[in-house]
Amino acid sequence: MPAGTATVLETRSLVKRFGGLAATDDVSLKVERGARHALIGPNGAGKTTLINLLTGVLEPTSGTIALDGADITHLAPHRRVRRGVVRTFQINQLFNALTPLQSLALAVSVHLGRSARWWRPLGSDPRVVESTERLLTQFRLADVMNQTVGELAYGKRRLLEIATALACEPRVLLLDEPVAGVPEGERQEIFETINALPADVSILLIEHDMDLVFNFARRVTVLVNGAVFAEGDVATISNDPRVKAVYLGEDVHG
Repeated sequence: MPAGTATVLETRSLVKRFGGLAATDDVSLKVERGARHALIGPNGAGKTTLINLLTGVLEPTSGTIALDGADITHLAPHRRVRRGVVRTFQINQLFNALTPLQSLALAVSVHLGRSARWWRPLGSDPRVVESTERLLTQFRLADVMNQTVGELAYGKRRLLEIATALACEPRVLLLDEPVAGVPEGERQEIFETINALPADVSILLIEHDMDLVFNFARRVTVLVNGAVFAEGDVATISNDPRVKAVYLGEDVHG
């Protein structure tokens, strides 16, 4: 598959077994270049397991993963990041003692291969300065850039985590429940920021908040019991009686 193809990330018959349990069951999925693709399903459907397979945290039992046609099935996680597959987590992975300014300067420095010098005064490296300032503005963090992460409102911490991922200049960004645990009053800022992410970044979003899913996604894949249950555009999925039945009685915000 040539690099210019429409598909940037693809799984083929991906299976992950834990003993006799198939957490991911024969999943074939295509993420198109520039995608706004949501992955939904009831609790225990295998969504996070799939993300862990895509990022190399888990090794598949069988099946393959390709990035721009190149097989990355057994590539180490840090090598996938270098190739542009970057994720966020359900629970943020930030350093509470750092500020957003320091956190992003560190992330940018690591991405640029200058991590050995990240602790020097920020103004000493123009590329780090430029990228860090852009991210602080883009993710609405400029007004809190000198507060420690531990002092930030939870919604701001979520924004910082996404900003940190974007500092790696991903080609594919995997957002794992970006509004999980965020109070209702802080979610709109995250919605707007995610919707404004660069068009050239392909995004696969896992989310239980259907408002975010249906306002963000152009394509939706539904997982049930580790397998692809339905797939289509937002209108098709939102009106599919089988999908509604899957969620009937489920706490979709749980």
